[in-house]
Amino acid sequence: MRDIIKHRAVVSDDWTVLRLAEGDTAETIVLPAGKVIVPLSVWQTRRDELADRAELGVWLASSERAEAIKDDLARFTVIAVDFPKFADGRGYSTAYNLRARMGYEGELRAIGDVLRDQLFYMSRVGFDAFATREDRNIHDALKGLTDFSESYQTSLDQKTPLFRRAHRPVATSS
Repeated sequence: MRDIIKHRAVVSDDWTVLRLAEGDTAETIVLPAGKVIVPLSVWQTRRDELADRAELGVWLASSERAEAIKDDLARFTVIAVDFPKFADGRGYSTAYNLRARMGYEGELRAIGDVLRDQLFYMSRVGFDAFATREDRNIHDALKGLTDFSESYQTSLDQKTPLFRRAHRPVATSS
């Protein structure tokens, strides 16, 4: 088991993220027992086989849209969004859409090339769990959630922009 950040704490992760290796297909890959987060293609291909699992997760590649699972959201304990590289920000929109537009309330996990510098911003759009890169210190990454005390822009975590929250004394003319 590896550690992840979940609800602003480092915890052991008992989920398996299933990835297709070279030569694997959604139809033929062996599905492990227990808690598993499957790629969208596996869910779409083997839905009937997976539907009876009590705890199931799905992960979306950066090129896949959240709308592909909008009718199945209640089936997933975890939805993970893959960040294939640090510079690919499409997952932020996916997370925001899952939370704000589709109302997903379960665990929303960032996986892939997830680094400390991203965590604060990822949490603002709805991620509440982070599987950071294994070559980085997860306890250092946890500190990334508190790098900033204020945010200027609105998002899921703050509906009012800073200029509307800041108290400014009214100038009086003499």
